[in-house]
Amino acid sequence: MNHSDGAGSKPVQNYLNWKETGDINAFRGIAQDTLAMNIGDSFCVGVPVSGSFVDYVAINPFNVPKGEVLRILSEDWSELFDTLKRYKIEIKFAGGETADLPDQMRTLDVSGAIHTRYRLDSVITGEEIIPKDKIIGLASGGQASYEKKPAGAIMCNGITVGRHKLMKREFGKKYPEILNPGNEYTGPFSPTDEVEGIEGTIGEEITRPTRIFAPVFKGVVEQFGKDIHGIVLNTGGGHTKCRRMGKGICYVKDNLPEEPQIFKLIQNYGDVPWREMYEDFNMGIGAELYVKSSVNSDVLNFVVKKFNIEAPIIGKCMKTSGPNKVKLKTSHGDFNF
Repeated sequence: MNHSDGAGSKPVQNYLNWKETGDINAFRGIAQDTLAMNIGDSFCVGVPVSGSFVDYVAINPFNVPKGEVLRILSEDWSELFDTLKRYKIEIKFAGGETADLPDQMRTLDVSGAIHTRYRLDSVITGEEIIPKDKIIGLASGGQASYEKKPAGAIMCNGITVGRHKLMKREFGKKYPEILNPGNEYTGPFSPTDEVEGIEGTIGEEITRPTRIFAPVFKGVVEQFGKDIHGIVLNTGGGHTKCRRMGKGICYVKDNLPEEPQIFKLIQNYGDVPWREMYEDFNMGIGAELYVKSSVNSDVLNFVVKKFNIEAPIIGKCMKTSGPNKVKLKTSHGDFNF
């Protein structure tokens, strides 16, 4: 399996944080974002028998301190691969490419690609999902047992909306290299502002790195085997992404926890309809496990105790006719997709 993804527009917020604070460590987390967005989807398919990762960094060296940023990326990737090895996840770093593109790139873009191999009889396709299966949601935020710092609830999807709706208009004028004409910054905040309900500054919250769920996915598959019928990383498509799996299934999510504060801020200051929020963002549930109903409590307890990740049962699978469906029951209304 080959998979390619990147940190999206999050590095632009990292850049803004750096410009406003002068702290080069504002660029930390980009390496984890890039790896998480690749290895997460790869491990949704099952546990690979081998894997390799390459990176691609496109940078404007006149705006971004190239040497220091590359050093940070290298250090962070090295530390991440060492952490994964402790969970017997061997992903070889196969190098990459750095491109100086001042005439094409205003700040920087970081992406990567992963190649993995699986035993065919171990692949999780989602076709095994059946009515009565339970849906266990894995929190996107908080600090897992294998993380040195808390992960970001927002992960890497919806960052463009989030930063434009939360950061002040003045930053588009102050730093024209981050301005997208026609998509102005309209928010009330500076990166260094502290906001009630958020630990640290709002700039830090937006750029907290995406959780690498690979140790969790590997652990539950090895522990519960064929009782794990499907795994989804709630990236593109948010809570509707699950529709891509199985046949004749209505995914009923009627026990969703309260969303983290960052999503409330985006919805409020961006005037984004709640339906759209659940379609675009993970809303605090970074991944979902679809498990045989008889083992749902065992899987939940395993994740919480071993990895210190909140893992509530957020719903169930039901039979439906025609295309797959999603029904959400939230404190902001019921939404059908």
